[in-house]
Amino acid sequence: MPTVGARRARNPDDPRNAVCHTHNQTGVRLILIDEIHRLNPRTTTGAETADLLKDLTERIRATFVYAGIDVTTTALFSGVRGAQLAGRASLVECGAFPARLGKHELFRKLITGVEAALDLRAHQPGTLPRHAAYLHQRTAGRIGSLTRLIRQAAITAIHDGTERITKTSVETIRLDHLAETHHRPTPNRPTTPRR
Repeated sequence: MPTVGARRARNPDDPRNAVCHTHNQTGVRLILIDEIHRLNPRTTTGAETADLLKDLTERIRATFVYAGIDVTTTALFSGVRGAQLAGRASLVECGAFPARLGKHELFRKLITGVEAALDLRAHQPGTLPRHAAYLHQRTAGRIGSLTRLIRQAAITAIHDGTERITKTSVETIRLDHLAETHHRPTPNRPTTPRR
């Protein structure tokens, strides 16, 4: 009968052994796992995945970073397996990308990087970063909303033959629902006087 804390015997044919060995031997120190909010430890495949992650975090000498949306409102940290994941993680809440941090204009730098990846014949580099304040307000600082906006503007520029993006052309692009909801002005509601 095994004693408490005894490690279970590992199957030598299990591919996890090779994965863990390779990660440790090559010095991997950071493992990023995105879309963690999709993991539901209450389902069969979700439970297997949660067990796998638990096993890997115990065997690989690296920091695991799980990225997801509203993870506290999902099944991720509920139930027995969820509690095991929650017991191995610290929650860091991240908001939208800031327009600036001190003297650094982070959002402008992000836009510059996205613009550099454009392959439009007539687009003038520096056009989009000049509109950083507008783009930040329009997308609420959400990177996904920004990249979708610029991608759609680029597709439109290719289709209409202009091969460039301007503020005017960006203004015609409809954003994702989350950004549109944020950007849409709130209608003025008449106030009812209190009696």
